[in-house]
Order: sequence, then C-alpha cells, then structure tokens
Amino acid sequence: MANTPSAKKRVRQIEKRTAVNAARKSRIRTFIRKVEDAIRSGDSEAALAALRAAQPEIMRGAAKGVLHANTASRKVSRLAHRVKVMAPA
Repeated sequence: MANTPSAKKRVRQIEKRTAVNAARKSRIRTFIRKVEDAIRSGDSEAALAALRAAQPEIMRGAAKGVLHANTASRKVSRLAHRVKVMAPA
C-alpha cells in the first residue's frame, strides 16, 4: 500500500482517471451498439445518422488514449463499410 504522500496522491489520481476512462469506454460502446442496432433493423438512414454520431466519439476515445488509434480507425472503417453496403443503390 502507498505510504508516502506522493504515492497516496497518485493512487487518488489513478482512481479518478480510471473512472473517467471507464465512462468514456462505455459511451463509445453505446454509440457503436446504436449503429449496429440500426444496421440490424435495416434502416440505412438511421444507421448513417448513428455512424455520424459514433465516429467522432470513437476518434475522441483514441485521442484521449482510451483506445489505440489503429483500433479506433478499424472500428470506424468496419462500421462505415457495413453502413455503405446496406445503403440503397
């Protein structure tokens, strides 16, 4: 257990940061789930709107260090491809 004042402070900071990161990850997963639900329902307009809302949220997670940049790009790319495929010709 932390004994020095600086170590105790680091523990407090880590707890706060962990809570913020967990909330951010949960928010990202929620946005991704909305896109996937819209894709499953077959509504291309809703899927496109959900993707447009999810993309900045995913990239913000990468910018904040919650997700790796390549992971975020991969998720956005795969979602965009799935939305594009279902769009009317």
